[in-house]
Amino acid sequence: MIPTDSDTATDFSLRALNLVNSGIIVLDAHHKIVLWNGWMVPRSARAAARVRERSLFEVFPELRGSRVEAAVLAALSPSADGASTTIPQSESRAPFPLRDAGSFDGPRIDQAVTVTPFRDGEQRYCMIEIRDVSGAVEREKRLLDHAESLRARSYVDGLTGIANRRYFDVALDRELRRAQRAKGELSLLLIDIDSFKAYNDHFGHQQGDACLSTVAQALAAKLKRPADVAARYGGEEFAAILPDTSLEQARLHANAIRDHVAGLALPHAPAAHWPMVTLSIGVASFDRERLHEVPALIEAADKALYAAKRGGRNRVVVDGDASA
Repeated sequence: MIPTDSDTATDFSLRALNLVNSGIIVLDAHHKIVLWNGWMVPRSARAAARVRERSLFEVFPELRGSRVEAAVLAALSPSADGASTTIPQSESRAPFPLRDAGSFDGPRIDQAVTVTPFRDGEQRYCMIEIRDVSGAVEREKRLLDHAESLRARSYVDGLTGIANRRYFDVALDRELRRAQRAKGELSLLLIDIDSFKAYNDHFGHQQGDACLSTVAQALAAKLKRPADVAARYGGEEFAAILPDTSLEQARLHANAIRDHVAGLALPHAPAAHWPMVTLSIGVASFDRERLHEVPALIEAADKALYAAKRGGRNRVVVDGDASA
């Protein structure tokens, strides 16, 4: 049973407030502290006796001009309607200089702060509640990091370590839109390992996977700029997205890639067209009249690629060449 004697009841209430797992500060109409519960003491390094009857903004000068001050002034105004105000964490995660209990130089705890006006007869007061939400913030950060990690992994080809088809689709659409807005240039390379079925049949799928990885890394090594994208398009096909690259510049890039892989001198199967692993590459570039959509750009590069295959493999064909 709660004691009925007023002084005893007051002591009982204070003991109960000191057990609350959050900071409780009560201010009078002059912003002076009339209550400072036990939770606040170790986290602020200030005993209740030191702060009582002092202005909150004298104890914490940095609160001047903050959302906390605005909420306190509103709560203590004669027109206050009794509604609580929650301080958005987007403004400040740690408005009060509070730290873990016993830590005098550690990082501030993340806080959820609520300001509530109330009256006792004719006297106006407000209560500030401060909850430590550091654990929730840390959990949220871990979840966001985990989600970002999953998203990043979903864009990587598991075998070769370069971008996968999903990322290729996103990146090509993004870069094409950018080229359209900026009236810039964009080129696409579709790349195929020549006679790869013969390679797999002769060396086996494990060695075939190693070959795919080697070619993927060789492709990625030739794309130096941050916006360039090397991707596995599917099976033994790869792709390169080259922003700010003209058709003729893309032809030079494609031939450099083809020469680089041929220079690796990876032995091919006896049934292959060439004695070493080679690439056929089709090239197409964005233009505003004809190749201004993703499907059209891919189709043009694909036709150029198959023209390179028909022309004897180990070669580059550009959209618009006579052979294409």
